Amino acid sequence: MTTDERMEKMEGRLACVRWFNRCLIACIILSLVVGFAGSGAKEIRATRFILEDENGKLRASLRMIKAGPGLSLLDENGKSRALLAVSEDGPKLVLWDENGESRAGLTVGKAGPWLSLLDENGKLRASLSTFKDSGPVLSLVDENGKPRAWLVALKGGPVLSLFDENGKLRAELCMDKDGPGLSLFDENGKVIWGSP
Repeated sequence: MTTDERMEKMEGRLACVRWFNRCLIACIILSLVVGFAGSGAKEIRATRFILEDENGKLRASLRMIKAGPGLSLLDENGKSRALLAVSEDGPKLVLWDENGESRAGLTVGKAGPWLSLLDENGKLRASLSTFKDSGPVLSLVDENGKPRAWLVALKGGPVLSLFDENGKLRAELCMDKDGPGLSLFDENGKVIWGSP
């Protein structure tokens, strides 16, 4: 399966999870409103809300967890598949595969938003983030945890950096107000060719 096919598959799964989350939240809110509208209750207090399937299996819960409020979604086998939580660092969304491996995460923290995609072994393979000083950064990582490509949108222009299997910078393509530039590096980091 190609990287584009994997990304399309992951985007499809994320769209389904987003749709399910919206429906779940809407159902919870609607049931609370309908249930308490006639009773005159103005406030509901609870430490946990449970959603079960037709067989009585836990499928979702809204509760306070160690980090703060959390919405957990479980599959038909009772395995956690998604967690939406809010902590002092900010909101977080974590998605697990059918084997319980974390496969994707989205965090909006003090440093900025961070989207991470992990392989079937739980190793980080790609991330997309934005930082105040550097702007958006797309990072691709190999199976050994070494960076292989970075795409950064700097204030002066975009930069594409390519790394070898040891994580050493070997090529860099940039665009600034003066035009494009390309640099090639040897294994010691010395420029062996550049233009302009």
